[in-house]
Amino acid sequence: MQSERGNRYNGSMNKPDARLLDPNTQDYLRQQAIRLRQQGKRFVDIASYLGVHRNTVSDWWQQYQELGEPALYQQQRGHKVGGGRPLTQEQETHVQERMQAHFPDELEIDSALWTRRAVQALIEQACGVELPIWTVGLYLWGWGYSPQKPLKRAYEQNPEAVEEWLERTYPQIEQRAKTRLYWK
Repeated sequence: MQSERGNRYNGSMNKPDARLLDPNTQDYLRQQAIRLRQQGKRFVDIASYLGVHRNTVSDWWQQYQELGEPALYQQQRGHKVGGGRPLTQEQETHVQERMQAHFPDELEIDSALWTRRAVQALIEQACGVELPIWTVGLYLWGWGYSPQKPLKRAYEQNPEAVEEWLERTYPQIEQRAKTRLYWK
């Protein structure tokens, strides 16, 4: 059984869902519907002939009446590229430049590294825009930044000092703890 979304037919009427057809087919159906309506055919007859819902034909006709010839062709769908984003391209560039030129503490942000929270604070400071932490993560991902896990050991670790601590200091601490009343 096909999933409801993958099925090109809409439920009870067994008519194709015109939204799932390719744009050329949609344009052709729209043009045929307008031609048939101009010939005086009823919406219900046109819908039956074309295999779409009568409300679709009615909508096409109304759009044609309002817009004329452009209504016969599929319009671009969805958001414009970059549309619907809280930050402008200039703001994004400004934030990225500040991140690359400074550490967070230099900009009076309470963080040692550029975490999502630190970038969130920078965006609010530099652009005056409050963003959810999730959105900040999406911006960072879009800018090519990825989460980094710290290494297990410190870069400045002194192997001799670690060995000294493990062989001398820790055993002394352990010995003192055993002599205390609380240790049994």
